[in-house]
Amino acid sequence: MRLAQWMAMGVMLTVYAGPAAASECPDWSDARLSQEIQALEARMAEWDRAYYQDGNSPIGDELYDQAAARLETWRACAGAPQRHTPELRSTTSRSAGDSNLRRHPVVQTGLEKTDKAGIKRWSSRRDDLWIQPKVDGVAVTLRYVDGELVEAVSRGDGELGQNWTPWALGLPAVPNMLPTSASAVLQGELYWRLSGHVQAAPRRHLARNRVAGVMSKAAPSAAELERIGLFVWGWPDGPATMPERLAGLTALGFDTADYTHALDDRRDAAHWRDYWYRSPLPFASDGVVIKQGARPDGTHWRSSPPGWTRAWKYPSQRALAGVRGIEFRIGRTGRITPLVYLDPVRIEGRRISRVSLGSLERWQQLDVRAGDQLAVTLGGLTIPTFEQVVWQASEREPLRVPAASDYHLLSCFSLVSVSPERPLGCEGQLLARLDWLGNKLGMSGVGEGTWQALIDAGAVQGLLDWLVLDQAALEAVSGVGEIRARQLRQRFAAARQRPFHAWLEALGAPPGSEQARGDWETLSGYTTSDWRALPNVGPTRAAALVAFFSAPEVQAFARQLDAAGVDGFD
Repeated sequence: MRLAQWMAMGVMLTVYAGPAAASECPDWSDARLSQEIQALEARMAEWDRAYYQDGNSPIGDELYDQAAARLETWRACAGAPQRHTPELRSTTSRSAGDSNLRRHPVVQTGLEKTDKAGIKRWSSRRDDLWIQPKVDGVAVTLRYVDGELVEAVSRGDGELGQNWTPWALGLPAVPNMLPTSASAVLQGELYWRLSGHVQAAPRRHLARNRVAGVMSKAAPSAAELERIGLFVWGWPDGPATMPERLAGLTALGFDTADYTHALDDRRDAAHWRDYWYRSPLPFASDGVVIKQGARPDGTHWRSSPPGWTRAWKYPSQRALAGVRGIEFRIGRTGRITPLVYLDPVRIEGRRISRVSLGSLERWQQLDVRAGDQLAVTLGGLTIPTFEQVVWQASEREPLRVPAASDYHLLSCFSLVSVSPERPLGCEGQLLARLDWLGNKLGMSGVGEGTWQALIDAGAVQGLLDWLVLDQAALEAVSGVGEIRARQLRQRFAAARQRPFHAWLEALGAPPGSEQARGDWETLSGYTTSDWRALPNVGPTRAAALVAFFSAPEVQAFARQLDAAGVDGFD
């Protein structure tokens, strides 16, 4: 097992440990691998119980599927390959003692999920195919006798589910009476109504969880019940052909026909899948379901996925990513930003290998370590964004975490006087300071890479050391030849000519200094009251300005700049 350690990488404080890549075996010991497999098995059992027994969804389908694949990979790594199969029979075992459980009049089947190639193979051997959006909600069975709703059962394990009849009778979207005296068993999805929802647009809606939450309440409000819609996707004991079933459902007042289309050469599964993915719909969806119009009688159905239907999911908008390591980046002002390095994953064709947690405080709340599994998504389809910790590794990797109190607006101007306990963090902050300074002084072509090379060569150990570098010193830096050294000297010479206030900003003076008038001697004599007299300078900013101008390191910079002939510091 690799121990966490400080690693200097540019402006980074980095600790690497844990898995190598999501599709490979993690570099854990056999004992650790076995421990993590058992922990994930227990977590998935919790998710299965919540979904199949209680009708709740603690984790989205796409993350669940990826977790199941991760478990399968780890089992294979341990020499015991096995697919994850939910323990559905746990509900059945309680049937005798739980009066709230009901047996489905017709079993709700599962769905086998496949990809584009799988759909092509499966459909090539079949005809009379139809397609529907896979509505992201909570499945329910409705039983009508002589036109009256007499029973509503949650999906549960497909054979047994919770008695939802009292709640269903209060749902405006579920008719208590059909327009005819027909007896029928209907299967469908209770969904959270969304206005003009486009699935392709990244938006966290938690639609299924909202429905499950309402259906688990003892007394949901009328407003909550109004937000729940119903999509009937199946009529097990209905007419034999799909056109007849659709016509019958329309006559009963359901909109199934609006979202059910025959597949042909003109509009195939890919067409409808893309259409529904990018078009506004009143519900969330996570793919499409292709089914044969003709199927066995409902008395022969089983809770396992049948051969006459397939699901084709949408591109994943969030991915399950294993944590490889944590990097604590120290910025110019001393702000510590934790970056999480991930086993690379792909979302919408983008390769994602790291994500920011924003602040040290957030990392401390989450305690993310190597081996943890995170859900990540793309903010605006461009920026990798952390969403949640899906589960944590059972073994917690040690980390050396920088203390927020060690880094601030006046820390790490130089590496020379830095205590040995935190040299790498200071190097990161100094590098960020140099990069900021170069930008503010117009040093085009002088970026982080150049400053890092100067630091690595020992040519720059403080914020203004570059002022005294001559041609020979620059040429001695790795990667800097005669021509590049001459260019750098020109950039450095031009920076000396920049105006006083540009230099103040480059040195990192807090906001507000640009409003003052006068040279260094004048501003360094300002009191808190003097600064507060300026527009938009409050007590906090005024205190920061006084601290900046009175800091020994900054005063030393003023003397350096005076000696270098920079205007305003004499």
